[in-house]
Amino acid sequence: MNEPSAPPRPPFPLARWALIALAVGGLAGAFAYVAGYLDPQRLTPARVVDQLQTNGGLHPGYRRNHAKGVCVIGRFDSSGAAAAYSRAAVFAAGASTPLVGRFALPGGNPYAPDGGVPIRSFALRLTQPDGQQWRTGMNNMPVFPVATPQAFFEQLRATAPDPATGKPDPAKQKAFFEAHPETAAFRAWIKDRKPSASYATDSYYGLNAFYFVAADGARHAVRWRVDPDNGAAAAPLGAQDTDALAAELERRLAQGPLRWKLWATLAATGDPVDDATQVWPAQREQIDAGTVIVERAQDQASGECRDINYDPMVLPDGILASADPLLPARSAAYAESYRRRTAEEARAGGRPPQEAAR
Repeated sequence: MNEPSAPPRPPFPLARWALIALAVGGLAGAFAYVAGYLDPQRLTPARVVDQLQTNGGLHPGYRRNHAKGVCVIGRFDSSGAAAAYSRAAVFAAGASTPLVGRFALPGGNPYAPDGGVPIRSFALRLTQPDGQQWRTGMNNMPVFPVATPQAFFEQLRATAPDPATGKPDPAKQKAFFEAHPETAAFRAWIKDRKPSASYATDSYYGLNAFYFVAADGARHAVRWRVDPDNGAAAAPLGAQDTDALAAELERRLAQGPLRWKLWATLAATGDPVDDATQVWPAQREQIDAGTVIVERAQDQASGECRDINYDPMVLPDGILASADPLLPARSAAYAESYRRRTAEEARAGGRPPQEAAR
């Protein structure tokens, strides 16, 4: 794919970019250099979370990104096919591992309309019988816009609301995309993407690469995704629909569990494992690792996902992080966001501030 020398202005309302910039952590919500604390000019978790708050507004007790969501409870049933590549107990033949998940929208506004942007996220925490956990945050986009924490921070600043207008500055956005041609694949994906009307009908991608570690110690780079097997999409979503996604999910679950096939794509020699802006070729070998099953939903204010930090670096024996710089950066910034929102809950008497105010 040829990258344009001067990327065009986004072909949809600029206000959507402010939320999309917050989303693409979706997985990603905030990035920072882990070792940046001693240098005030270096990127730190606090600086990035501060910028997220500037862009999305401060809503005490809520996540700084993907603030609006719904908890889900279910399990992962292994097919056994990934056991040859990873010794993680979650992949053992016949294993059924309980999970606590969370569907969410991008941005820091817990009252955002469901149809404002097309990005959705699906986070999972799977707990093995030995207590080890696998946490993963996925988004419904197949590629990430930028490759480094610094570039993500620059994107946040470029899409921050102008105090004079309350909207992002078009000139700053244009300058950012011109300076970052690696965003071309993401912009091509999102150009004609419509907001889905159901969490249940999207595929979700892990984006970053990891390593599966086999019983003999052999490593193989992988990326994973989940593909739905839940029927047709719902009716079109209105831009101002506020609670349509959660209600639609409840209606589907009333008819029975929802399912996604978990696919692990194996890298070939030369495939980039430290750059989430690059998609691996479609012909790479894929493993049907099993099925993610969602059985019921819970309100996020009181559900089991409320106090989970979906840190992608929490991994069981048998899965290792790659050298992708976004991974440790996400971990550090997630921790900062978690610290802030739990401190706000503590000041509100141990309940989410939004609940305490009712």
